[in-house]
Amino acid sequence: MGVRRSVHGLHGGTRRTRASLAVAFALIAVVTVVDVVVPPEVHLGPFLVAAPALTASFAGPRLTAFVGAVAVLAQAVVALARTTITDLNHMYQIAALFLISAIVTFFAHLRERHAAEMVQLRTVAEAAQRSVLRPLPGRSGPLRLASVYLAAEEGAQLGGDLYATARTPRGTRVIIGDVRGKGLDAISSAAGVLGAFRALARQEEHLPGLVARLESSVAAQQIDSLTEAEDPADDQHIAEVFVTAAVLDVPDAVRELRLVSCGHPPPLLLRAGRVDALDATEPAPPLGVGPLTAGGHTEDVFAFRAGDVLLLYTDGVTEARNGSGDFYPLAERVASWPGMGPEPLLERVCADLLRHAGGRLGDDAALVAVERLPGPG
Repeated sequence: MGVRRSVHGLHGGTRRTRASLAVAFALIAVVTVVDVVVPPEVHLGPFLVAAPALTASFAGPRLTAFVGAVAVLAQAVVALARTTITDLNHMYQIAALFLISAIVTFFAHLRERHAAEMVQLRTVAEAAQRSVLRPLPGRSGPLRLASVYLAAEEGAQLGGDLYATARTPRGTRVIIGDVRGKGLDAISSAAGVLGAFRALARQEEHLPGLVARLESSVAAQQIDSLTEAEDPADDQHIAEVFVTAAVLDVPDAVRELRLVSCGHPPPLLLRAGRVDALDATEPAPPLGVGPLTAGGHTEDVFAFRAGDVLLLYTDGVTEARNGSGDFYPLAERVASWPGMGPEPLLERVCADLLRHAGGRLGDDAALVAVERLPGPG
């Protein structure tokens, strides 16, 4: 879908360029003809400068210079038709038109170079996204998975939302999270959590132990980010950065799932046309806030049968507002689309979410859908 959008945009841009170029040449032709036939005291030559100026707004320096040269030639034709090319008034007009054409050609060169730099930066950003927020596998043991990331900022490739899976000898572990804040700090924190999850998911046998080590990793990252003037023991500063997360363990041999929620919105379980929120009995605080609280992490166990679909999401989905200020009713909408697999479900949710929000989200949004397939267990 994304590739088709890019191709359509390229073809549309080519058509617009040709149409705009036709307007520029038509302007030169009209001004030249009218300037030849009007009375001698009327001078329309200065209007020719609009042609290269218009071209510079959508084309590169070569095409801009070519249109400028055509405009200068047209002014010379007008001079020959009306008096002589050595007429002082026409000489000044030709010189001014040549100078302005050269200036707008230079600006077209700067714009083209800036566009090339932006393309390179976007390519790097896409590579970073693929490295940090890797696409989830379509299958993991008895599970079918799908995921989607919707960036709130136009042109952004990655933000503070995160998700990942890890295959273990006994099943599949999944994490979805949301870093408080935006910008490079949020991306750095998201990358840190994902790296820690991938490194630790296969080392810890029990889910609470994995979450505890993730908490330690986030806390260490916070302390490392402090400046020398800040006190690492200052809990108030540390609490300014945290990550809500839901960490799950889905065993292959048992039709259940285990959940530790760290201040994250509850997953939705879709079963036989019903939608149930999997609320944690004792939700833990977000990752990064743990040092301020006492106690461990509580693991909740829920049935996860063949045909069930689990929908994980970040609050950018449920907090999206429409023009009237209403939040997006995710559970209600999902309940009206029963029997959908992970990929069709996410496609439907994304289209409906963007329609609800008027085409633009106020915050990044991530969704992961997991379906338990029929089989042993």
